[in-house]
Amino acid sequence: MNKNYVVPWGKRGSVLAAPEISVLTELVEGGQPLSMGTWRDRFERAFADLVGSRHAISVTSGTVALELAIEMLDLQAGDEVIATPQTYQATVQPLLDYGVRVRFCDIEPGTLNLDPAVLESLITARTRAVLLVHYGGCPAEMDQIMSVARRHGITVLEDCAHAQGAKYRGRRPGSLADIATFSFQNAKNITTLGEGGMITFDRDDWAERLDRLRSNEVDAEIDQQYWTGVDEPVVLPWMKYSASVYTDRVRRLRRAGTNATMSEAAAAVGLVQLDRLEEVERARRSIAARIDEVLGRYSFVTPQSAPAHSEHSYHLYTCFAQTQELRDQLLLSLDRRGVQIELRYFPQHLLPEWRHQGHGPGECPVAERLWFEQHLNLPCHPGLTGSQVDYLADALDHSLAELNGSPSPRFSVA
Repeated sequence: MNKNYVVPWGKRGSVLAAPEISVLTELVEGGQPLSMGTWRDRFERAFADLVGSRHAISVTSGTVALELAIEMLDLQAGDEVIATPQTYQATVQPLLDYGVRVRFCDIEPGTLNLDPAVLESLITARTRAVLLVHYGGCPAEMDQIMSVARRHGITVLEDCAHAQGAKYRGRRPGSLADIATFSFQNAKNITTLGEGGMITFDRDDWAERLDRLRSNEVDAEIDQQYWTGVDEPVVLPWMKYSASVYTDRVRRLRRAGTNATMSEAAAAVGLVQLDRLEEVERARRSIAARIDEVLGRYSFVTPQSAPAHSEHSYHLYTCFAQTQELRDQLLLSLDRRGVQIELRYFPQHLLPEWRHQGHGPGECPVAERLWFEQHLNLPCHPGLTGSQVDYLADALDHSLAELNGSPSPRFSVA
């Protein structure tokens, strides 16, 4: 049903304005390449420097970033991967293609992140990797998770789609695990014209493999200087291939490559967006502070609690009602007053494709209870005007007061 909301969920997660238009004009009028040019290189270097990683490889979407990052895990049929159930489907969906067993790890009730206390109980001799997300921009307890992973020789992949702008013990997500992925999709805290992704890590061998994969070349183990029998290789300046096509031999083929090259326009906008990240985060945190202030007056709804040593990026503002009845009543009350609500995300282990793999209810009881009974997301994005934020705070206060049995006289429906 179409409805005009006073406080909409948000068509964009970031702000695009004159700086982005200026850089696009420069690119179009400058006659520079629109693919595989200097803007992509600059964006990757700036992103790696910001995150604190050795390498940053840009691709066409956050989903592609996850697909290619998972390829670096070198999973084999029969391996096991531990994953969070509280995330968007793109985090775990690529695992369906590998013939691996996925063990969903329940979450912490306060953060919705993978619970380190549960993690170790799921590890077996076949466990190869852990996939987690910093839900809503609230950093997971990475020190504990990495400690468990290191003891067992397990690779950790952090999905940072929500975490651009967050910090964990002074460090940024994207440098907290073995490999990480980011999304610059339209709704994320920064965007590269609607779609885009980044993979960050430190290993030089992964940099070579990922660059080949995104550039339509095969991911393979290659023996160099292996002569093919051609006496005088023909190599001319205008040919795409070098002499290596005659001398290299593929010893082991992992997978075919694809074209996942981020366009120069997307990279140019991404570079400008990095400069505006602090501005966008201030706006999100200001809105979150207003909501915190309202919720602080009531005991039956509590906000998602980031660890004291972390900084939340507020990609999502999440809170929890004490009961399902209260949650549902609050949702309906806010919708009636013109505040658009969207709940994110449905527990992955209950989706049809994962039920087909043998998963089902009862596997992650905390995630299930919170989603079906308590979980609530409120609008929190930099596109909201000051008057819309005021309206959101008043509507929330009025709705909570009603549920508390003491309606607020300060609110009137616009």
